[in-house]
Amino acid sequence: MARKPKLAVFKFSSCGGCQLALLDLEEELLEISDAVRIAYFMEASRAELPAPYDIALVEGAVSTPHEADLIKEIRKKSKFLVAIGACATAGGIQALRNWKDVKEFLEIVYPTPEFIQALDKAAPLSDFVKVDYELRGCPVNRHQVLELLNAYLNNRRPNIPPHSLCIECKIKGNICIMVAEGIPCLGPVTQAGCGAICPSYGRGCYGCFGPMESPNPESLAAYFEKMRIMRDEIGRMFREFTGWSKPFKEVSEKYEE
Repeated sequence: MARKPKLAVFKFSSCGGCQLALLDLEEELLEISDAVRIAYFMEASRAELPAPYDIALVEGAVSTPHEADLIKEIRKKSKFLVAIGACATAGGIQALRNWKDVKEFLEIVYPTPEFIQALDKAAPLSDFVKVDYELRGCPVNRHQVLELLNAYLNNRRPNIPPHSLCIECKIKGNICIMVAEGIPCLGPVTQAGCGAICPSYGRGCYGCFGPMESPNPESLAAYFEKMRIMRDEIGRMFREFTGWSKPFKEVSEKYEE
C-alpha cells in the first residue's frame, strides 16, 4: 500500500482567514484527508505527526524573531513549501508598518513595549526561505488550494490563472466601473482569483491577490492622475493588502509625499 504524503498547515502573523478558507472546503476536505495524512493543522485538530512533511501550507507574514527562526525550521522539515494568502506572499496588512518606525507604534499601543519582540519589517516568507509555490488572496481562494493539492498528488503543474482581475469582470459580464463610473480600481494590475467580488458590488479592486504576471502599475497610476486623484492617495491605494510586493511597493513610493 502506497504511503500517504504528510500535509502540515502553519500560521504566522495573520488573521487565520486562509486556514478558515481551507476548512471551508468541507466535503472536499474529507477527500483530502483520505488522500493525505494531516500531520499538523492546529485549527482543525490537536493531533500531531512528526516531521518531515511532504507538503507544508504556511499562512501569515514573518513579523517576529521567533517566526523568522520557525519558518527556517519548517523549510528544513518540508519537501514542498507553499505560501498561502496575501500575508505569506506579500506581507499583508501588517506590512503597512514597514514605512514607519515600528518602535514608535509599540510605545503608543503597549504599556510595556519592552516585552514585545518584533522585527522592524513584516515580510513575506520568501524573504527568509525558498518558497516552492505561492497562492495569493485575502483570504486565499479555497478552490485554488484544492487545485494545488490535486496537482501535487498527481505530479503535475497547478492550473492557477496568471491573468488580471479584469478578465474575471469580463467573464461575469461586469461593466468596467473605472471607465463607466470613474471609480479607481486596481483590477488591471491585480491577479485574478477572487471572482471580481468588489467590482461586482460597485467597488474598486483593492489588490488582495497582488500583482498579476507582468503588471504595469506605473501606467495605472498615471491613469489615476488623469482621473484627478491626489498623488498621496494614489500611493496609499497601492499600499493596502499587498503593498509590500515589489511592483506595488515601487510605484507607491514614487507617489509618496
